[in-house]
Amino acid sequence: MVSTQPQTDLVAVKRRQHAAWSSGDYAVIGTTLAITGELLCEAVDLRPGQQVLDVAAGNGNATLAAARRWGDVTSTDYVAALLERGRARAEAEGLAVTFQEADAEQLPFADRSFDVVLSVFGVMFTPNQEQAAQELLRVCRPGGTIGLANWTPESFIGQVFRTIGSYIPPAPGVKSPALWGTEQRLHELFGAGIAKLTVNRRTFVFRYRSAEHWMEVFRTYYGPVLKAFAALDADGQAGLARDLTELLERFNQGGSTTLAVPSEYLEVVATRS
Repeated sequence: MVSTQPQTDLVAVKRRQHAAWSSGDYAVIGTTLAITGELLCEAVDLRPGQQVLDVAAGNGNATLAAARRWGDVTSTDYVAALLERGRARAEAEGLAVTFQEADAEQLPFADRSFDVVLSVFGVMFTPNQEQAAQELLRVCRPGGTIGLANWTPESFIGQVFRTIGSYIPPAPGVKSPALWGTEQRLHELFGAGIAKLTVNRRTFVFRYRSAEHWMEVFRTYYGPVLKAFAALDADGQAGLARDLTELLERFNQGGSTTLAVPSEYLEVVATRS
């Protein structure tokens, strides 16, 4: 029986995602997440002299953390402006890093090129999850390490994307990025390509002056939120702002005077077969 399900145009999805991540200035958000890159480099036990690839690196948190540990680091992203922000940070610290524009689903590197492959809240957003996972495996040498930080489905950020999706549904057939934050999905994606998988649930705390401050920053600088609001009419914008504010208040542990919102993520260390 021939399926009548429409085929998802992943190229079009990626084009829209690229436009979203290119808008605003993710680096403003990214710099607040710096600790996650440091923790991941400790989790993978990164050693001086290792060949390291940072995939969907954004403005370079894992990149800089690996370079501070004397890794031989190549930093990649498909948004050139974000790589430039990472380059400026590396130059300011006097760190030697190679920056190269690249798509996580089509990495321009030979098989088995790297000892360590990293991605912090990056590769999880690729529309073709299976292809991206295979690329991580392909460029990692046997016995090498893949280290990831991925938001979990029930995390605050997972709920942010679920809330946005209630106003602007994702393209049919595109799987939730937050599935990368589940052990089951990781086993599905990597399969026999990994010999060992270790996961650790960690929490990052978003610290802002208030819920209004978080909304202002994310509506201005965080591409997916900026684009979501831009796609809605006035009533839709008011509804999304209200729902996100309610979400912030529900997660907030900072009391009435500040905002401290914990968001769970999965710290992943996989050993290549």
